[in-house]
Amino acid sequence: MKKAIGLLETRGFTGLAIATDAMLKSASVELHKQVGIGGGFVTTVITGDVGSVKAAVEAGTEAAARVGEVVSSQVIASPHEDMEQMV
Repeated sequence: MKKAIGLLETRGFTGLAIATDAMLKSASVELHKQVGIGGGFVTTVITGDVGSVKAAVEAGTEAAARVGEVVSSQVIASPHEDMEQMV
């Protein structure tokens, strides 16, 4: 079974920390990594089954929007096997 990938990007670490906490608590997903992009932009990458990743990204987006700025969120439901090397 392929794992879906969820990405959530915020401006500022506080929003990302709150979002990551909400994502991990809301569904059965794994934290893959957090990436500092620069200029205050930071991204959390999670993996899991498609439904869990979608639910987690939605929960994280809502949580981050309450305390900071959400820049972008994305769910890649069926990533190519080479994507794992990128993220």
